[in-house]
Amino acid sequence: MQKGYMYILQCSDGSYYTGSTINLELRIKQHQNGEGAKHTKKRLPVKLVYFEEFLTIQEAFHREKQIQKWRREKKEALIAGNLEKLKELSRKPSTDPGD
Repeated sequence: MQKGYMYILQCSDGSYYTGSTINLELRIKQHQNGEGAKHTKKRLPVKLVYFEEFLTIQEAFHREKQIQKWRREKKEALIAGNLEKLKELSRKPSTDPGD
């Protein structure tokens, strides 16, 4: 089995990009070289601000899809390691379709 990583990049415009990969170091280099996703290609340079390691790429991909649905405030709580705020934002009912 191959390990997987879910990662969050901060782009030059302040936006976040969430992805998953089996080789984190290589994938970050690809993003920096403009060989990543369309979103990051237009917003270079990018900076790795968060990542999680998983036993399989499937688990990492599942986590990527989960976090992509989150709104910015929740992603920032995760990046900052603010678990209390993350719990609070997870409980709070929202009309934001990005939750």
